[in-house]
Amino acid sequence: MALKATICKVELNIADMDRGYYADHVLTLAQHPSENDERLMLRLLAFVLYAHEDLAFSKGLSDPDEPDIWQKDLTGTIDLWVDLGQPDERRVMKSCGRSRQVAVVAYGNAVPIWWAAIAPKLERANNLEVRRLVVQGDTPLAVFVQKNMKLQCTVQDGQLWLSDNERSIEIDAIPLR
Repeated sequence: MALKATICKVELNIADMDRGYYADHVLTLAQHPSENDERLMLRLLAFVLYAHEDLAFSKGLSDPDEPDIWQKDLTGTIDLWVDLGQPDERRVMKSCGRSRQVAVVAYGNAVPIWWAAIAPKLERANNLEVRRLVVQGDTPLAVFVQKNMKLQCTVQDGQLWLSDNERSIEIDAIPLR
């Protein structure tokens, strides 16, 4: 029998001063059995960076042909495609062809090596933005994960501050492109 996804409910308050976006979102996140708690939170932070009333989580890890997050218009055209991690050049270029705007939110210690190898191959992708998320301090993102979460996130000058009632953490969103 296949393992089922873990469902997490999130009440998320976003104050993005960089974009002038202020909203509350009630989200349901399905955590794939192979997805760890840190990646689940990084997916939520990617949502924060591009938050919009039409932004939605896709099937993600369950469907390799879909991004982690996307925004579609009423005709089904993909306005924004957001991939999390370190996708290969073919995937990035294919997504650039399928969407009006593409964002890659990279994380982990190997990002500089990945980016140095892939950046020259992506020169012609005019609709691509790449950011690296770096968590500051000793608190791991995974401590925020619960079945029901109430979170606040403030974005200012490329930094995110994520908090719940017990703790807070700072994350840098470093633009690579």
